[in-house]
Amino acid sequence: MYDLAMGDYQKRQAESRIISLAGQGHDLISFWKAANEAILSAVPHYMNPCWYTLDPSSLLVTSHYNPEMLELPSEWLAHEYYEDDFHKIANVARSKRGFSTVHEATGGDPSRSLGWNLFVRPYGGDQELLLSLRTPAGAVWGMMGLYREPGQPLFSTDECSFLLKVAPYLAEGARRGLLVGEATDPEGPGAPGLVILKEDWTVESLTPGVAHWLDDLPGGDWTLHNKLPPSLLAVAGRTLRTADKAAVGEVAMARVMTRSGRWMVLHGAALATTGVQRCAIIIEPGHPARIASLLMVAYGLTDREQELTRMVLQGNSTGEIATALGISVHTVQQHLKSIFDKTDVRSRRELIGRVFFSHYEPRLRDNEQRALMGQPLRGGPVESSRTN
Repeated sequence: MYDLAMGDYQKRQAESRIISLAGQGHDLISFWKAANEAILSAVPHYMNPCWYTLDPSSLLVTSHYNPEMLELPSEWLAHEYYEDDFHKIANVARSKRGFSTVHEATGGDPSRSLGWNLFVRPYGGDQELLLSLRTPAGAVWGMMGLYREPGQPLFSTDECSFLLKVAPYLAEGARRGLLVGEATDPEGPGAPGLVILKEDWTVESLTPGVAHWLDDLPGGDWTLHNKLPPSLLAVAGRTLRTADKAAVGEVAMARVMTRSGRWMVLHGAALATTGVQRCAIIIEPGHPARIASLLMVAYGLTDREQELTRMVLQGNSTGEIATALGISVHTVQQHLKSIFDKTDVRSRRELIGRVFFSHYEPRLRDNEQRALMGQPLRGGPVESSRTN
């Protein structure tokens, strides 16, 4: 039996640990592993959590990590993206509360859920809790699944409150983990860059390609005079000031326009080391969501059709789309007909499946192999030519 007599002290310790982890610039897998231990100390559960990263633009899965299940079954993916059910990741991700249990979703009878019968019960589980990893700004970067075996108490109100409290920090840790991974192992010219600073403000290391951004940021002149831009130093200062205080894990971030007119986002992370303090500054191009260019290149969708497609992928109904965009239901239906024609599908569910299996499953499978090889994981869809 689980010891559910864990008091406020254990939960406060776990919360402090997760906040600290989120601000330390870990790669994604290292962050998940460390977060596992902290969560177990506050919320007992069966086996390991299932961690997912999601593309905030579409709420589709881009990676999965559980050391006891290194590869998601194809049947699970087919169920998630082609079938209706009580407990789906996208539905929880877009919900106001940001968490759900299968017992609650099924009125106390999880056997009503096909997914529970196929993918929870056969692994010895009974309860499933899904937690949306949502930043304070509202972007969903991931999902966590916790499980309990038969005969155990239901997840309590206190446990759910704790998880909701730490969810923004889990989201920030996931976001930073993806950025660190993309900076250290860039996939293309638009990948983030990474600057490591020592406590005395000297540069310890730079990732390839970041120097030109340091030159382009206002006040920066790295190539000729080793001068760092003031915006980067400001983010580094805020990061180092919070490294040993209660506010550790606080997001140090700035949005800056370069001399050439491009928006860049700077993220600070205090690195967890002994001895000399160090911090990482991640420089990320403020480009539009990658799904927009994907939808245009792969399917030739107009701007309005891209907007509708993103909302369909997120699980919005026809009426919700009409209200959000200020257009009639009939107009939404006309746009959907055009989208279906261009993507060669017959329904909303087929559209979701087409986009996921053409552009997101390749990213998921690549990340599974990267996790096995100890390489950093990547986010976002794979932008490729149209797949029929």
